[in-house]
Amino acid sequence: MNARDMVGWNLRRLRVTKGLSQEALGLLAGCEPSYIGRIERGRENTTIETLEGLAAVLDAHISAFFVTPEAGAEKPASLRPGRKPKA
Repeated sequence: MNARDMVGWNLRRLRVTKGLSQEALGLLAGCEPSYIGRIERGRENTTIETLEGLAAVLDAHISAFFVTPEAGAEKPASLRPGRKPKA
């Protein structure tokens, strides 16, 4: 796994764990939601400054983006699509 794929895998893992959509994370971090998607797919070579902002929103240390997934680990699951049900 190359570095961009590793960062993307971990970004998705952290984002889904927090229950944030790409749109919500983008708004909180000051990034376009499509940019978040490209990072997660390993299509974007992002900056350290952007990773610092994302880490702050996700309450994570920047090093969390560089954790090597365990062998055979499945891609982090997607959030359930659509709006959350009203309480």
